[in-house]
Amino acid sequence: MCADTPDTPEAPDYKTTLNLPQTEFPMRAGLPKREPGWLERWARIGVYERLRDKAKAETRQPFTLHDGPPYANGHLHIGHALNKILKDMVIRSQQMSGRDARYIPGWDCHGLPIEWKIEEKYRQKGLDKDAVPIVDFRQECRSFAEGWVDIQRDEFKRIGITGNWDNPYLTMDFHAERVIAEEFQKFLMNGTLYRGSKPVMWSPVEKTALAEAEVEYHDHKSHTIWVPFKIREGAPADMADARVVIWTTTPWTIPSNKAVAFNPKIAYGLYRVDGTEEESWTAQGDLYLLADKLADEVLSRARVTASTRLRDVSADELSGLTLIHPFNGVEGAEGFWDYDVPMIDGDHVTDDAGTGFVHTAPSHGADDFECFVRRNWLDRMTYNVGEESEFLDHVPFFAGLQVFDRKGKEGKANAAVIDKLVAASGLIARGRVTHSYPHSWRSKAPVIFRNTPQWFAAIDRAVGDGQDEYGTTIRERALTSIDKLVTWTPKTGRNRLYSMIEARPDWVLSRQRAWGVPLTCFVKKDTQPTDPDFLLRDPVVNARITEAFEAEGADAWYKDGAKARFLGDDHDHDAYEQVFDILDVWFDSGSTHAFVLRDREDGSEDGLADLYLEGTDQHRGWFHSSMLQACGTRGRAPYRGVLTHGFTLDGKGNKMSKSLGNTIAPEAVIKQYGADILRLWVAQSDYTADLRIGDEILKGVADSYRRLRNTMRFMLGSLSGFSEADRIAPEDMPELERWVLHRLAELDHRVRTGYAAYDFQGVFQALFNFATVDLSSFYFDIRKDVLYCDGDTVERRAARSVLDILYHRLTTWLAPILVFTMEEVWLERFPGDASSVHLQDIPATPGDWRDDPLAAKWAGVRRVRRVVTAALEEQRRDKVIGASLEAAPVVHVTDPAVLAQLRTLPFADICITSAVELTGDPIPDEAFRLPEIDGVGVVFEQAEGEKCQRCWKILPDVGHHAHAQVCGRCDAALKDAGV
Repeated sequence: MCADTPDTPEAPDYKTTLNLPQTEFPMRAGLPKREPGWLERWARIGVYERLRDKAKAETRQPFTLHDGPPYANGHLHIGHALNKILKDMVIRSQQMSGRDARYIPGWDCHGLPIEWKIEEKYRQKGLDKDAVPIVDFRQECRSFAEGWVDIQRDEFKRIGITGNWDNPYLTMDFHAERVIAEEFQKFLMNGTLYRGSKPVMWSPVEKTALAEAEVEYHDHKSHTIWVPFKIREGAPADMADARVVIWTTTPWTIPSNKAVAFNPKIAYGLYRVDGTEEESWTAQGDLYLLADKLADEVLSRARVTASTRLRDVSADELSGLTLIHPFNGVEGAEGFWDYDVPMIDGDHVTDDAGTGFVHTAPSHGADDFECFVRRNWLDRMTYNVGEESEFLDHVPFFAGLQVFDRKGKEGKANAAVIDKLVAASGLIARGRVTHSYPHSWRSKAPVIFRNTPQWFAAIDRAVGDGQDEYGTTIRERALTSIDKLVTWTPKTGRNRLYSMIEARPDWVLSRQRAWGVPLTCFVKKDTQPTDPDFLLRDPVVNARITEAFEAEGADAWYKDGAKARFLGDDHDHDAYEQVFDILDVWFDSGSTHAFVLRDREDGSEDGLADLYLEGTDQHRGWFHSSMLQACGTRGRAPYRGVLTHGFTLDGKGNKMSKSLGNTIAPEAVIKQYGADILRLWVAQSDYTADLRIGDEILKGVADSYRRLRNTMRFMLGSLSGFSEADRIAPEDMPELERWVLHRLAELDHRVRTGYAAYDFQGVFQALFNFATVDLSSFYFDIRKDVLYCDGDTVERRAARSVLDILYHRLTTWLAPILVFTMEEVWLERFPGDASSVHLQDIPATPGDWRDDPLAAKWAGVRRVRRVVTAALEEQRRDKVIGASLEAAPVVHVTDPAVLAQLRTLPFADICITSAVELTGDPIPDEAFRLPEIDGVGVVFEQAEGEKCQRCWKILPDVGHHAHAQVCGRCDAALKDAGV
């Protein structure tokens, strides 16, 4: 009967008989709009709280990542996002690996930036800060910080960060302020606290001392001057009229000069001027002492055209000299500078630049100060410069002149000093130089070294607390902790912190500000800091203070009657002064281990953190201050591990700057792409170096995300309707499925070890390559035919069983990174009010899934397949065929063992061809080869037969079955389906 006879039954629509993927999981993610819904859902079902309950029920081993507190004074920048995402990936991966991973977010709330904002508000209103009651001022600072905590909390949550957001820690909480004061009092009681007068870095803009961690270095253009000091006595006859030349980039410190330093290891000479340019501050016959290496440059700067080196000058000769200050005898000085200026030796003097002699003002330089400490000359310190970098009233000529003004611009002090030196014949040369100079990292204004009374923690003084397991001093304990207690990621972090602590001076604890925790101590009037009873050390007084702080916060220190309240009847109130300096905010954040890890129920059992995680700048910041603080109060480091990450740069590798317009706000990325793309950028990056981010980079990340999403979508679609009744045991699976299980066993080890080592880039790269290469381009490509076209066969059930196994592992492996997307994937299969992938653990993977001989076999199979697919691609490119199913290639394999292995497999299905002929015959010349794969050649042949209208294979048996237009396999599937 003819096919077009009306009585011929109509052929079925074979497409409707296929097992095509069915899923509502959208191809387009729509993350910016959909992510907030998942955030609301997690909050509603209490995921974080349920994990804590689960951990208690299962008695899991705790893992505590202690949050380094961001500052509560502005919107998040991309560096904040990087930091918090890394922390979140640590917490989630540790939790899903079987730990009780706790995360208490926190904020740094005290200190200058907030105080500065309130002062700015006052200035705009024409108000005087000092006229406002200090408690009222502090309350305004507290309110300002509270507002930003709420804003930043929402911004962090939007990135998908998990944690105890309802109960974070704040350094301004009353209990926190109480503990900070208690920790300070431990320094008071253990003998490491002292008040000293030494040069500290001082911000004239902010009018406070700064720690090294609060200083950054930028290029700055400074004056340079070459100043000759006349010799008063001690010189042999031929040197009596000579002058010692110094060079400095801080002319304003010349009025405070107290010595000139030299280095005995440097070669010095006596030089005579024989000729000068017309305009020169030198004259023929002048004699100068200079370092030989620098003499030519100095004389050239002084416009000397000819000179003679008369002889060597020994260290003994130099040490015997006494000099005259350049302003000595200047009319109007009233004897202010009529003192001897000794020559002193110092290892800090070099002949790399300058003159080989260093002008020494111990009140304005660290090296200068140390030289005077070694000689017990602290009574020679000067107090010439005030808190606004102004010369004080007692300084002749310069009283009231500032080094820098309140806006950080250069004041008149340098120019005035230079002019007075010129008038006093105290210069031989002057100039300008651009060099690296310390600036406040908050105001961005230059700082000065200024001698002021400050409170210090002595890091080389024995700590009298008996906790000497790691050393008797803070420095010893810190260096021992670094090497014996802490794991560093990357390991270079160890060297960085070690060298900093090894060389650092005593810790400056005090700040001359208002918003913070005060130094809760009293000093006895009419005593010196070196007197034993200078500091009041009374546990009863300390307890009164901390109890008040617990109830009222640190404001209690500033309330009327505080002094009498705390001293009580035990001490004469008039005999003591109350200290009103506040603590360095790094002491606040360095103390967080005590009021977070130690005191909170959800802290740490031993009061120590498993991990501190911050940027590399925190080696001089939080890692550093936490180490010093804990070594002073508990005898060791507060952390067992430290992880550091780099900084964020723009797409071209430039530092981000608002002035350059190259900043990228997390909010903008989330609005365009979604938070998961931002998280994926972090996971794809090497966080141990600086990270670049820009439009092109984000487009690449989005493309990776799209490919991964498609992989997950295919799995979901192919698992539609899958149930336990469909599952097949691994031992009953075909080799291809057992090879996938082998790869999963390998990956399980890679993922677990990678997460344990915080190697998120390595974990994601392994998973991404597996998903896109092993699965999408290989396994899925091969098994689509079975999944779509088979009936209830072993092959299809095995493939779906493997897909289910893949699903559970990929969703949990990737959940710490793509928190929103993996939740979406999970809920597609397991919907429900209480369901969440983030309540799951990574499934255990049986060790016997690993099969190295099978993997070796399939590595050979894939090599041969590569040659076949490359040969077919050439035919497709030449338009000989449109699809690989039109081919039935002849595959020549010269290795008998490989050929035998291929013959045990359905190699045509593996190559996605309708047929394949395997042969060990010699490879013909016309065969297609790949140069990198020896012993394999492919001769193209067209498939013979008719095209199956259901699976599209071209086979000889099409037309010979009950369903005339399909192959035998499809005919059986149709019968099983009742078609």
